[in-house]
Parts: sequence; C-alpha cells; structure tokens
Amino acid sequence: MDNLAEIAAFVRAAETLSFVGAGREMGVSASAIGKQIARLEATLGVRLFQRSTRRVNLTEAGQTYYERCRRVLDELADARAMLSEVSQIPRGILRVGLPVTAYRFLMPLLPAFAEKYPDIELDLDFDDRIVDLIKRRLDVVIRSGDLPDSTLMSRRVGPFRFVLCASPGYLARRGTPQTPDDLETHACLRFRFPTSGKLQSWAFVPAVTHEPKLRTRLTCNNMEALLSAATHGLGIAYMPDFLVRDALAAGELQVLLGNYLENPGQFWMLWPSSRLLSPKLRVFVDAMCDHMR
Repeated sequence: MDNLAEIAAFVRAAETLSFVGAGREMGVSASAIGKQIARLEATLGVRLFQRSTRRVNLTEAGQTYYERCRRVLDELADARAMLSEVSQIPRGILRVGLPVTAYRFLMPLLPAFAEKYPDIELDLDFDDRIVDLIKRRLDVVIRSGDLPDSTLMSRRVGPFRFVLCASPGYLARRGTPQTPDDLETHACLRFRFPTSGKLQSWAFVPAVTHEPKLRTRLTCNNMEALLSAATHGLGIAYMPDFLVRDALAAGELQVLLGNYLENPGQFWMLWPSSRLLSPKLRVFVDAMCDHMR
C-alpha cells in the first residue's frame, strides 16, 4: 500500500497547488513535500504534477488520483471521528462556511457556544460564492435559497424574509411609494449575485400582476455595501430582514410596501454525505437551529 504520508502530502499540494503551501500546512519544508511526491510518482509510474519555476498544476492522472485520495483521507478521518464519539466530547477544529452577512446572526451565538464547548475551535470562512466543501476542507456550510447539491446532507436552520427599505432623508426628498408601480419613479439599489452575475429579483405577491420596471441607480455584489448605500439615502433597496434590523431600530431606514412583498427566505446547513455527524458538528448544528428559531 502507498505510504499514507506521501498521499497526504500529495493531497495538500493538490489543494494548494504549491509545495511551499503544502509544507506550511503540514509543518515541513517544501523540499520534503517534493521528495514525498517524487517517491509517490515513482511508485505509481505516472507524473502527478506539471512543474514550473513558479507553480505546479495537476496532470489529468493527478486530478483523477487526487479525487480518490481525498475520499480515502476523508474516510480515515471519519473512522477516527467515529472512535472519538465513544467519549461524546465535542472537540477539535470545526471549519464553517457562511455568507458574508451571516456574522450578524452568528456572532451573538458564539459567546454562549464557546463557554459550553471550550474544546471546539471554530474556523469561519465568509464567502457568498457557492464552494466545493471537500476542496475547501469545510465541515459544514450555511447557505440560503435553493439547495445547490442533492448529494449533500442538509438541515433547515431558520427562515427570514426580504424587505424594501429606504432612509427617511431619501423619502423626504422623493416621497414614499404606496404601490409597487410607484417604484418606477424611484432610484432602486440592486444586488448582483457574485456567482451568476444576475440581478436579484424583487418578489411581490401574486396579486401584483404588473411587475414594475425598476430604475436601477446602483448595483453591487455585496449586501453590506447595499445596506450602506440605502442608509446614506441613495435609494430603495431589497434586503433580508436580519441585515437591516439594527438600522430599522435606529431609525436609519424605514420599511416600505410590506403588504406587497412575498418570497420568504430559508437558511440551510449543508455537509458532505460521506461525513459522520461528529459531536462537534452535531452540537454546532443544534445550537444554530435553536438560535435561528
């Protein structure tokens, strides 16, 4: 059987596309990583990487071998996790992927969670893009909307809804819309999805048969920037309620056309189906679900 240390070195190098980066993660030198991979290539009789003076890239054979090796290492990690479950003590690093705005509902949970589970180290990765959990080495991700991958295990976390908001200053200058049709004369601030590049739709109830033609004044792919634009009086924005809650409480924004809006949102927790629901993951999922309710 191939040496597991060489396989682990190969997997880290494949994920970082750098012998230096792989060595840094594993606590060894880049030359040590290079020697381990060279021995593995000699054993297999194939070249796994194309090397240049600046970087390395996987060959076709290397990509195929990486996918199998990644699964093998995951299975070994799951086997260790299964044995550690005997003690039922949640511990270790838990890598969590979240939308950029999720810190607003996550951070209030963390002090109590950290006190209850002091042996869990959270590694938080905030990114609005849809990512490959295995390649990014994430244990779980929190996402909203439709489930992107049916091969992932999932659990419903909690609902939210979208609201239309504008600042009091903007409304004093431009007037307050009374129906969706009135939006056609207002400056609209639009969110562009980072992954697809499409503009987010403003979802109205079915009774609104005429979809207003929105006059876009600003588009951006960051909800926090959209919130800032709205509070500074640039126009009307369509945002999740948890994002605008503080601004509404402070009187910096006002909700508009609440009776005309539909499309409640939903947060999900997703993790690879090949992974056991380890104690550290289980208690985090439970805590998030309880908090979001």
